[in-house]
Amino acid sequence: MEEVEWTPRQPRAEDLRVGLISWAGSYLTYEPYKNTVTATAKGLGRRQTWEILVSNQHDTQAVVRLRSLQGLYLLCEADGSLCYGRPRTSHHGCFLIRFHRNGQWTLQCIISGRYLESDGEDVFCTSRVLSAYHMWTPRPALHVHVILFSPLNHCYARADPTMGRVWVDAPIPCLEECGFLLHFQDGCYHLETSAHTFLSHLDRLVSQPSTQTAFHMQVRPGGLVALSDGEGGMLYPQGTRLLLSLGSSPHGGEEWFILQRCPTWVSLRSKSRKFLSVVYDVEVCAASEHVSPMSLFQFECDNETPTLQLRSANGCYLAQRRHRAVMADGHPMECETFFRMHWNCGKILLQSPNGRFLCIAANGLLMASATIPGPNEEFGIRLANRPFLALRGRYGYVGTSSEHDLLQCNMDQPDCIHLLPCRQGIYHFQAQGGSFWSITSFGTFRPWGKFALNFCIELQGSNLLTVLAPNGFYMRSDRSGTLLADSEDITKECIWEF
Repeated sequence: MEEVEWTPRQPRAEDLRVGLISWAGSYLTYEPYKNTVTATAKGLGRRQTWEILVSNQHDTQAVVRLRSLQGLYLLCEADGSLCYGRPRTSHHGCFLIRFHRNGQWTLQCIISGRYLESDGEDVFCTSRVLSAYHMWTPRPALHVHVILFSPLNHCYARADPTMGRVWVDAPIPCLEECGFLLHFQDGCYHLETSAHTFLSHLDRLVSQPSTQTAFHMQVRPGGLVALSDGEGGMLYPQGTRLLLSLGSSPHGGEEWFILQRCPTWVSLRSKSRKFLSVVYDVEVCAASEHVSPMSLFQFECDNETPTLQLRSANGCYLAQRRHRAVMADGHPMECETFFRMHWNCGKILLQSPNGRFLCIAANGLLMASATIPGPNEEFGIRLANRPFLALRGRYGYVGTSSEHDLLQCNMDQPDCIHLLPCRQGIYHFQAQGGSFWSITSFGTFRPWGKFALNFCIELQGSNLLTVLAPNGFYMRSDRSGTLLADSEDITKECIWEF
């Protein structure tokens, strides 16, 4: 079989969403009960998230509409007031975005020529004379665990903890070193590696965030970002080894990266404790006792239906073929690559398009032959590129607060939950200080337990999961901001982005 080039996925809706921060540090917010738009919120939540729909784009400007998560649009009326709803004409709700060198945006109403501005609370379009009050800072609204893809070099950024550097040389983002946490603080961004070090202006990884690890970000619709030090230096790959470092003369768009959520890579283990691996280019068998690059699969799942695609490091998808064999030679649009997933206490069962369940044949090959699932059809599954979780629910991230002794689920920035694998699908949750998560009799959590407890993780989408807590209930976010484990069924509040 000819080698298939790894193809980065196309941008998704969440890659095109931003929060817009006014000069006063507050976010553009739609108020669903008042049909108004304000700029009073101090954090980025669902009502502060806008999808940028581009109709025409050039280097320094674009014509766009701003759509809320409710599906309604930001609209400028003739008197300069703002509301949100559905456009009445082809230009109603259209804005001309200009991208300024300091990373800020201005939004000018196409019909009236007036600029979107805020007085710190209210938002309106009344002035045609540009001023500092018309400046908006875009903040990407995607989950903070991200990867950086260089479209010019066709490679991903990769942290090298041994050398203390970041290289742009990974053709496939299957390593945990390709994932970064993007921290937003005081208008700047800090890039944290999976080993919890930070990229600095000196091109080296350092142990603590500081002014030397703070970068300014330029954002373009579609997930394109560029990072700078604010003094003329741009971050881009340099030299023969493509070291990610500051420089003053990028060529041909070297400084631009596509910012995407960190993909989910997993390993699958059979009942005989052998890992599924791709051998001889396309055959899939359970033969290896150790994880290798060819035993890693990208977990791609439709969030609306329980169908799953597994993408091998060879660039192809697992697909059911003749004689019920499963091969790693599928393409993303083939119906034979879609498998229905079922969960059983942290283990996964995969049902092929012919209705039969995947199992390991006597010769070790992966087959779709079982009509009734049993222990032989259960596969242990483990996150391969995630040494930690950063969980985001309906009201924000999971983390600690100085104002509460219980874990909260409405934070603007997450705390990392370090994963200590116990059994397949079962993990111990360790807090940042080295203590363990503990659970109270009320189903709330504290981050300073002395003993490790078992948490069962089940994947529900490409970047979605549920957590079955030690008390037998699903962990969920609560409107009050307190993290709870009291749900018998999986509801929307039990689904976590990671």
